[in-house]
Amino acid sequence: MATTRTQKARDAAETVSSNEYVRRLVEDEELRDSIRDAFDASKSAYGRIQKQKSPARAVMDDKKTQKELREAAESLREASDRLRGKKEKSGSVLGKLIVLAIVGAIAAIVLSEDIRKAVLDRLFGAEEEFEYTSTTAPSNGGAA
Repeated sequence: MATTRTQKARDAAETVSSNEYVRRLVEDEELRDSIRDAFDASKSAYGRIQKQKSPARAVMDDKKTQKELREAAESLREASDRLRGKKEKSGSVLGKLIVLAIVGAIAAIVLSEDIRKAVLDRLFGAEEEFEYTSTTAPSNGGAA
């Protein structure tokens, strides 16, 4: 009987240790922190909602309750991503360079009149000088 209990415990431990989600939960401290933060924020929001006479009004109008619910949702999303093995997006160097180039180009266009004229000339064609010449005879103010 002792061997069957021992064998059952060993089998259960092997099953748990082979499960990648349980292994991540045991090994990943940030995952546990995200789950704990989500639980704490949810518990706090639930307590605030229960204290109100109208729970719907508490959710709609109470800024602290909304903040706690938002924090709980963000923590759950982080925990879910970590549990599924998604890495945090750090942004590529190329993407950052492209954004920096676009911001720099816009700043140069806004700040420099010469660059602004050159861009407008490229987009809409060169600006032509326009001289007006009248085709009618000038009037002498009524003197004949």
